Amino acid sequence: MSKMLVKNIGMLATPKGTGVKRGAAQGEIEVLRGAWVLIEDGVIAAVGTQTPPAAPEIVDAGGKLVTPGLVDAHTHLIFGGWRQNELGLKLHGASYLDIQNAGGGIQSTTNATRAATEGELAAKAAKALDEMLRFGTTTCEAKSGYGLATEHELKALRVIRELDECHPIDLVATFMGAHLVPAEYKHDRAEYVRLVCEEMIPLVHEQGIAQFCDVFCEADTFTVEESRAILEAGLKYGLRPKIHADEIEAIGGSVLAGELHAISAEHLIVCPPEGIESMAKGGVIACLLPATSFNLGAVFAPARDMVNAGVPVAMATDFNPGSCPCLNMQFVINLGCLKYKLTPEEVLTAVTLNAAAAIDLADKVGSVEPGKLGDLVVWDAPDLDYICYRVGSNLAETVIKRGRVV
Repeated sequence: MSKMLVKNIGMLATPKGTGVKRGAAQGEIEVLRGAWVLIEDGVIAAVGTQTPPAAPEIVDAGGKLVTPGLVDAHTHLIFGGWRQNELGLKLHGASYLDIQNAGGGIQSTTNATRAATEGELAAKAAKALDEMLRFGTTTCEAKSGYGLATEHELKALRVIRELDECHPIDLVATFMGAHLVPAEYKHDRAEYVRLVCEEMIPLVHEQGIAQFCDVFCEADTFTVEESRAILEAGLKYGLRPKIHADEIEAIGGSVLAGELHAISAEHLIVCPPEGIESMAKGGVIACLLPATSFNLGAVFAPARDMVNAGVPVAMATDFNPGSCPCLNMQFVINLGCLKYKLTPEEVLTAVTLNAAAAIDLADKVGSVEPGKLGDLVVWDAPDLDYICYRVGSNLAETVIKRGRVV
């Protein structure tokens, strides 16, 4: 049996429980001073503040802050190429949809992803995961969606499975064949929707390589009706629905999320009151992506309205090569306070327990409690406020994944 003792913790800050937190409960966390955490065989065995037990491996926190490992619940990890060439276009006034409709955007990444081998995609994604780990991310959701053809969507999901098996970060896969109607189906949208529903989804289920089905419900991508058909097809095959909604225009995606009882709705930058109401009724987690608003120069999602309405809020990076080439969850933490006006306690819950719930892992990660995985971050910080306050520095001093310093 392996044993690790993390001792001399100045402040242990963690949400508690195995389920999502909403409303006032999102800001309710446990704070322990002078604490220790015992991890046995990768799982937290005990947490205390009295005399710590003996263990063969000791991590001395040096009187600093310790939190759960960060959970990045929304990434587009698997892609070929980059899109730095679009920066100049944006600086000259081109919008996200302008670039996409001119053949750039998602379609250009699709071309690069189709041209890449599984090995090339895995090497590129592993490098990104290594960087995420250094910033304190210990669990990560990863979407397909840049293949937009059966063989390439399955290729991306296989890469995610391979990385989950060999990389310290635990990965959760989401099928997102409905990211964009690819160029070859531009004049036959119905046929592409049929392909996603009747060919891709059954094969994803048969191969057991994804847990969720996502769709980009947005102007110039997929309509509410198309999104409903795709997500309902996913449900028939056991893929729980997620939905990119209200990122650029509020066309009804957040309302649909509530109607389908989606596990989460993503982005929600321009989410209207009726969308918030529907999500609250439907038990939907709002997975907000503030770094995307930052990169697009867009407004920020109405996070405070969501919390007040009883919608659980999670936050993630949206790491992708176009609208958000950012994989730093610490920057997301900063933006959660500065732009969403969430408290440090609410933000901590958003990037740990609620984020874990958004990928159906709240019973395993997202808090520092006996029975959860031994995923911790020792911060070069005296308290929780400090990591929300400091911008631009990597404050993750020691990252522990399943009871192992990584």
